[in-house]
Amino acid sequence: MADSTKSVGKLIYDRRTELGITQKEVADFVGVSEATVSRWESGHIDNMRRDRIAALSKILRLSPLAIMGIDDTDLSTRLPNMVSVDARTFRVPIVGRVAAGRPIVADEEIVGYEYIDNKYSKGGHEYFGLRIVGKSMEPTIMDGDIVIVRRQNYVENGEIAIVLIDGEEATAKEVKESADGITLIGHNAAVYTPHFYSAQEVKNLPVQIIGRVVQSIRKF
Repeated sequence: MADSTKSVGKLIYDRRTELGITQKEVADFVGVSEATVSRWESGHIDNMRRDRIAALSKILRLSPLAIMGIDDTDLSTRLPNMVSVDARTFRVPIVGRVAAGRPIVADEEIVGYEYIDNKYSKGGHEYFGLRIVGKSMEPTIMDGDIVIVRRQNYVENGEIAIVLIDGEEATAKEVKESADGITLIGHNAAVYTPHFYSAQEVKNLPVQIIGRVVQSIRKF
């Protein structure tokens, strides 16, 4: 058990430093002291509360099972993960929900998998899937569709992006940027009118592009 907890502590440390996150940032997100985070990284993880495991997994984008020291070969310890299935197909995780209407809280827990063309794996990009909730992007994207998203922090004007608002809320919208700010546009004007965020709001909220929608998969 000692070796297992030590390896989990190293996993936490390695992942935190890889993401460029400080112990204080982790502590504030999880709701513990910096000293507690330091102890976790030293391997003292016995009796970690489940809510703290969940919060730690989110900020580090690790599987909760990995933090618990459980080796599950069906789940990667990193989110998102892409697994090649054969020469033509690879698997991407569906990592929660995103609103196409009123934004809902982003949730990076794996809720399923989708299989897509291996052409997307070229170029070393990361992809993940999200389930759309809401009607503001209809008829382009329908309520309940799965969108495949390439992780990137920019899009061209007119492209559909997943946008993170205030660090917690994610939404799928067409994006138009200018020196004055960013406008999020829904394709169903009856549900969602264009929403403009000034350059100051983009900086202070913040408003962040986290990926570009490259494919929509309809489920019946």
